Amino acid sequence: MGKVIGGMAISLDGFASDRNGSVEALYANFEAFIDTEYMQDQMKSTGAVVMGRKAYDMASGDYTGYEFQVPIFVVTHKPPKKAAKGQNSKLKFIFVSEGVQNAVMQAKAAAGEKQVTVVGGASTIQQLLKAKLLDELHLTIVPVLLNEGLRLFDKLGDNPPALERLRMIDSPAGRTDLIYRVVK
Repeated sequence: MGKVIGGMAISLDGFASDRNGSVEALYANFEAFIDTEYMQDQMKSTGAVVMGRKAYDMASGDYTGYEFQVPIFVVTHKPPKKAAKGQNSKLKFIFVSEGVQNAVMQAKAAAGEKQVTVVGGASTIQQLLKAKLLDELHLTIVPVLLNEGLRLFDKLGDNPPALERLRMIDSPAGRTDLIYRVVK
């Protein structure tokens, strides 16, 4: 089975969104980021995706042209009533109401030997870190300061996981990708 990898863009001061819940400042040059060797490699090696409901809702129900063309397991207590646009024979949404552990279990089965990529949101990554279900954490540090908002590393409890840096990659627009192994 492949690894479970949590990926998220954060500001230089550690925020996953601004005080209004927007991630726009973190993805201002998203097209250039998608074209990087790093992201192309991530898309090729991903067999399934796990995401939280807030991350799912950010696309407003339209996943036409979404970068990961694999089954996506959305952790939610309340599945949407309307099907997302853009689903096809590869990209399909499975709504999981039994928690992140169940979503990861289903995603691993769907991914086979490929990795499971967790694309957010912050709460989902926090839950997976606390449950010791992430093998790696991939952070894209964007050179902006948001000053306030939703912090990625809040709510990890008194015993946060140890991280071991594996790699650092310079990306377009001054971004830096940091890849950590989650020490278990």
